[in-house]
Amino acid sequence: MAASKEPFEVHGTIDSINEHRILRLDQESSDLLSSRGQVAVDLLGEFAGRTIVIDPDGRRGHWIDLANEHAPDIDAALGERVHLEMQPSSVWPETAIPDDLAQALDEATDLESTWTSLTPMARWEWVRWVGSTKAPTTRQRRVEVSISKLRDGKRRPCCFDLSSCTNPELAKSGKLIE
Repeated sequence: MAASKEPFEVHGTIDSINEHRILRLDQESSDLLSSRGQVAVDLLGEFAGRTIVIDPDGRRGHWIDLANEHAPDIDAALGERVHLEMQPSSVWPETAIPDDLAQALDEATDLESTWTSLTPMARWEWVRWVGSTKAPTTRQRRVEVSISKLRDGKRRPCCFDLSSCTNPELAKSGKLIE
């Protein structure tokens, strides 16, 4: 595992799940990462200057969401093998807050300092927890529960299984769709 800040290279294959482009890392590449969970890395080489989050696939491997706002713009066809140069990051990137959660936070003016005091990783977890459901009613309930939990002093949404709380179009029962 890559426990130091030393640069390393990962390899993977461009894939698509429900018309959503991802980069599935080879097992050997996943084994280089510092965790079986989410990992923040700084890209080097062609994509230097970007910090991205690599997600767990629920099978001891990892993948990169190529639709994420921080993702590298990889010009490769489905099935094509690519490589990326990277190193572990000492910072966690900010994530885009979805409109429904952003509106609820804006309306909860008493939580402004609470939200900004959270670490970027914790904000990332709230956003993922809200977005990890397909049902609009469940999502709305999670937005409401987020506000309630934040008012109660909670800094994280729950026990938070990072492989389970992901885009429901890409994963099921904590496992990336094959």
